[in-house]
Amino acid sequence: MARIDLEHIRHAYGEKPKSEADYALKEVHHQWNDGGAYALLGPSGCGKTTLLNIISGLLQPSEGRILFDGKDVTNLPTQARNIAQVFQFPVVYDTMTVYDNLAFPLRNRGVPEAEIDRRVREIIEMTDLGGWARRKARGLTADQKQKISLGRGLVRNDVNAILFDEPLTVIDPHMKWQLRSQLKKLHRQFGFTMVYVTHDQTEALTFADKVVVMYDGQIVQIGTPAELFERPSHTFVGYFIGSPGMNVLPAAIDGDRVRIGEETIGLDHAPKIAAGARTELGIRPEFVRLGREGMPVSIRKVEDIGRQKIVRADFAGKPIAIVVPEDGEIPAEPRVAFDPAAINIYADSWRVGSKEAGR
Repeated sequence: MARIDLEHIRHAYGEKPKSEADYALKEVHHQWNDGGAYALLGPSGCGKTTLLNIISGLLQPSEGRILFDGKDVTNLPTQARNIAQVFQFPVVYDTMTVYDNLAFPLRNRGVPEAEIDRRVREIIEMTDLGGWARRKARGLTADQKQKISLGRGLVRNDVNAILFDEPLTVIDPHMKWQLRSQLKKLHRQFGFTMVYVTHDQTEALTFADKVVVMYDGQIVQIGTPAELFERPSHTFVGYFIGSPGMNVLPAAIDGDRVRIGEETIGLDHAPKIAAGARTELGIRPEFVRLGREGMPVSIRKVEDIGRQKIVRADFAGKPIAIVVPEDGEIPAEPRVAFDPAAINIYADSWRVGSKEAGR
């Protein structure tokens, strides 16, 4: 396993980039710990796969260096980096049996046959392929083939890192949950450095110790699931994490007071805002209290999703979402109050108080 250092990495697919907009991957400068489980999370086109392929060696960055445990691997080919990579769609040897597909990377490295058999049987059990071990891969379904790809990435225990590029796309929903749980168990047991690319927040939050949120070619926050939920560093993180996402409302800041339209809300401190910055208030729907006291809202619709209700309303002329318990009251003349401890203030999309704010 390896510590991965990304030193001032940038990448442009075109020749001679002239501006920041020409870079598909803007500057990335981070250290990922040996044995960490990381998820790269973000929408399509945000740079997740580009970054993963730079780590694996399928792409050479336009600028910067990659180090594994302090060793510069920037110019090394994939095979020299000693990593395993699992792609979005299954890559298997159709003429081989399931067992031989899984044994192939170990046999290539001269691992004793007894050790190969032990490791392969562990992976077959983990991926629920026991009934197919002696079947050739050609006749298997797409999700069964992807289990083989996953297993082949996991069967080696000497790799620097295991990289996953949306590996559960073709897996049925129940099996996704099972395989995610198995990956977590494997990580705890063996301490592999794992990097997992996904656009699915559930996958990211349930798999990773640290989630790396990407937007428009850059990393906007690295944090635990709780940190991303409670203190999004960027308004995009607030929108993207959570269902529904964070409410972000244009706001004017005056000392320890916030004005939204005609409404004024008190803060527990006076945030420091750079002159001329565009300011917003962010609050999760879970921390907006609906009742008979507070500031008036106009309800547009109520979505009953079983254990709770999502109330869609207008507050100070802006749309707002409110999460209400299943048996919670929705008054005829509704009002809202914001939990002061859950309020985030943003300047030019960055949370005030985070290291990126005002840069």
